Amino acid sequence: MEHLEKGQVEIDEQKWVYDSSLDHRGRIPLRASTGAWKASLFIIVIEFAERLSYFGIATSLIIYLTKVLHQDVKTSAKSANQWIGVTTLMPLFGGFLADAYLGRFYTVLLSSIVYLMGLILLMMSSIISSLKPCASNGLICLEPRKIHEIVFFVAIYLVSVGTGGHKPSLESFGADQFDDDHSEERKKKMSFFNYWNAALCAGVLLGVTLIVYVQDQVGWGQADMILAIVMACSIVVFVIGRPFYRYRKPGSPLKPMVQVCVAAFVKRNLPNPSNPSELHEVSKPERVQERLLCHTETFKFLDKAAIIEEQDYSDVKQHNPWRLSTVTRVEEMKLLLNMIPVWLTSLPFGICVAQSTTFFIKQGALLNRKITHQFILPPASIFSLAACGMILSVIFYDRILAPLSRRITRTERGITILQRIGIGMVFSVTAMIISAIVEKKRLTVVQNSPLHSSATMSVFWLAPQFIIIGIADGFTLVGLQEYFYDQVPDSLRSLGIALYLSVIGAANFLSSFLITIVDHMTTKVSGKSWFGKNLNTSRLDHFYLLLAVITASNLCVYVFVTSRYSYKNVQKKTQVAVVDCYQAEEHGTRA
Repeated sequence: MEHLEKGQVEIDEQKWVYDSSLDHRGRIPLRASTGAWKASLFIIVIEFAERLSYFGIATSLIIYLTKVLHQDVKTSAKSANQWIGVTTLMPLFGGFLADAYLGRFYTVLLSSIVYLMGLILLMMSSIISSLKPCASNGLICLEPRKIHEIVFFVAIYLVSVGTGGHKPSLESFGADQFDDDHSEERKKKMSFFNYWNAALCAGVLLGVTLIVYVQDQVGWGQADMILAIVMACSIVVFVIGRPFYRYRKPGSPLKPMVQVCVAAFVKRNLPNPSNPSELHEVSKPERVQERLLCHTETFKFLDKAAIIEEQDYSDVKQHNPWRLSTVTRVEEMKLLLNMIPVWLTSLPFGICVAQSTTFFIKQGALLNRKITHQFILPPASIFSLAACGMILSVIFYDRILAPLSRRITRTERGITILQRIGIGMVFSVTAMIISAIVEKKRLTVVQNSPLHSSATMSVFWLAPQFIIIGIADGFTLVGLQEYFYDQVPDSLRSLGIALYLSVIGAANFLSSFLITIVDHMTTKVSGKSWFGKNLNTSRLDHFYLLLAVITASNLCVYVFVTSRYSYKNVQKKTQVAVVDCYQAEEHGTRA
């Protein structure tokens, strides 16, 4: 009889999805008609459009700021870093909004509309006569009109607001389409982030080639029009896929974390129990739709929140959550605390990446970009090499490195998420060293030929640093996406993706701060700043070497931190019962 019941459960789980998700009518999803690749492909389309728009703007921003708004190099680099920083920190708010109130689908939809409004306003600032940077009188524009600057910055910061809801919700919504408790869907999910980033890179490639070419050869307004049309079409595609999606109910994700802290503080004087089984956890039938976490030995002071006192024994089910938490809630709080050192040690990598959309691009503008007699490569298009490097590294990892490491380690994943992140950090150090060597070469050419400056030096001297930083992205950025999606509590997945994005956002602000500090210190010590009015009077080679030293030192700290890291410990479950505990990372699952 028990064997028959188990067989019936397995058949039922093959037909229906029991991972707390719902279909578009609020019912338990039917596996055959919802989720997996049939749903995630609709989601990937809008991600492609968003990345096309973002990189079409971001990689040309420093060129626009210097060429159209006439900012100097130092100011334009700071402006670009600040915009990218705001754009990648806004997802912290958007992720919380999605998890707590709106849900991921509606957050994506609303933020995409805001994003589209920003693109339309950006287009208008370059097409409508009264909003153009200069009057249409054929004269050279030495200083743009104030109205144009206001509309331009309002437009790009509307894009920032749109990205704030779009990025964390969309990626986590895509990963939600795969059931982690179903073996076939779990295997597909292992490749989701890799293929997600391949689509992302396809958007980047078109953004830094086609869009940048239109900006350079046709006009900024026409390029913005293309971006607006593509984004509008992608929103339509996203809505068409609505019947195929699996949805998660929004809740109050941070409140249980606060309750754990309060309960642990209230019971701070109680001794920790010798046996973890004495700690409070709900009975299995109550939480069959929700994943339970196993007890771990880290941050043991938080375990006191789950100690059952005498007054709790009378009615544990109706306990006060501000005095008594479950083991799962305590472990979720531990997960967040575990992430802090990883987040902090990822910041130097983000600072290195920030240079690829600012100083790297500006360097390219000063080199020989002539491909043929008729075609001159736009400066921002050189960034396509970074996208190519990322695509190659993702393919290499998914098709060669991961299968090989699985055979060697005999685990479902092979290389752990944190090991993948660390490999990318090694590449980022290498990229900064090569960047310093190439810039030193460029400055030597400038000194030897002041008349022609570095215009005789091919732009493809920058190819190695772009390709290597792209390879680093393929390991570290994809790894960070997986890590922050996988290791956060299940109710905080949008916020988890926001935490990954905040690494880049905070790093851009740190890059601006570092430029300010280095500018002040070098001026004070030597009387000459490393950041002059233009790159030919600057010493970016010294700055790149400084970044290499900072990142290499940080890598040592990262290795120490991650060697002591404990991955999310999840209880396996079926439709009717929790089976046992397992290390999610060992089995390659990504929650």
